[in-house]
Amino acid sequence: MTVEEKKKNTEINAFLNKGNEILGNLGFTDHGPGHCALVSERAGFILQEFGETKERIGLAKIAGYMHDIGNALNRKHHAEYGGLLANEILGKLDFSCDDRIEIVSCIANHDESTGGAFDKVSAALIIADKTDVRRNRVRTKEKSAFDIHDRVNFAVENSTLRINREKGQISLNLQIDENICTMCDYFDIFLGRMLMCRKAAEFFDCRFKLMANGSKVL
Repeated sequence: MTVEEKKKNTEINAFLNKGNEILGNLGFTDHGPGHCALVSERAGFILQEFGETKERIGLAKIAGYMHDIGNALNRKHHAEYGGLLANEILGKLDFSCDDRIEIVSCIANHDESTGGAFDKVSAALIIADKTDVRRNRVRTKEKSAFDIHDRVNFAVENSTLRINREKGQISLNLQIDENICTMCDYFDIFLGRMLMCRKAAEFFDCRFKLMANGSKVL
């Protein structure tokens, strides 16, 4: 089953939409199919840039699309819950045991509070997920109601992930409106995630760089 077929899977989308609804009511930014589709494509792009096989790229894209289904159960430990849900769903579909375990393990280890990269597929998923910082993930309409997560994402006017294999660099380049969010606010939220990306980049023999407004900050 391809990632495009996954995007049409009723059960997967039902979990993603329910989780996104719950997180929206709790005040979180978008974690629904839009975010997951972007993560899926970005994870595949990363592996493609490093010459991985079509099969490994496909696994990363499927894991990327399914990675947040655990939010339908609870935000805390959503990665582990997502791995269990994914195992149940994929077990009913046409997947080899090895491929199913790879996808499930990547999902279960994508959160910085309990997980970490263990191979290139998991590393691609982590980098793809943690670098999805953008204004249109913010759901709160009134700026007066923004919390720090809203401000940090809303302040990002442009976000680009760049890969330079010759220099051994994976970089997230942000253009930030510092009238909305200070760099201190950004690091309060994202430092752990960026350090997770740094460790993930090592699986590609690369350094992870964070650039903000043209200056290196990590």
